[in-house]
Amino acid sequence: MRPLTEVETKALFEKLANYTGRSLNHLIAPPSGAEADSNDRHVFRLHQSRVYYVRLSIANMATTIARHNLLSLGTCLGKFTKTGKFRLHITALDIIAPHARYKVWVKPNGEMPYLYGGHVLKAHVGRWSEDCPEHQGVVVYGMNDTPLGFGVTARSTAEARKLDPTGIATFRQADIGEYLREEDTLFTT
Repeated sequence: MRPLTEVETKALFEKLANYTGRSLNHLIAPPSGAEADSNDRHVFRLHQSRVYYVRLSIANMATTIARHNLLSLGTCLGKFTKTGKFRLHITALDIIAPHARYKVWVKPNGEMPYLYGGHVLKAHVGRWSEDCPEHQGVVVYGMNDTPLGFGVTARSTAEARKLDPTGIATFRQADIGEYLREEDTLFTT
């Protein structure tokens, strides 16, 4: 387990900024307050091509464990591919969702098709954030504000309003149904 290099950090932050925007500062800034300790801030660590978001104090304690014995630490945000690109995992949803800049809410009749791996159709959209550009990262919510996954908009908000009901509004990248569909490979090394 090691800190990220400059190139890895840039790739990670570009991907996270696609979903969070300026709220990315809240993920990397130390906590504010009188009792804030420098060990309470969160850091990004790389272990076997996977990036983990973990408290600094826990990361420091984990250095006493041999690398081949350490399976996971903190929240897995994603992994680097062999070509050096960063791919977000569904486990990053809890980190991304509170800081999301653009959101799409799916009607109850569209939740199951989405959770089975389908894209979000215009007929299934209950509402969405205003002024969302095309190919922008969005977090997909149920109508009861439960985060279901994340993806990329297929069209801008203005263009999506003119789509026919069967047109794709958001391309799925990850959804919470992956915990069941890919349970054998999600956490393998």
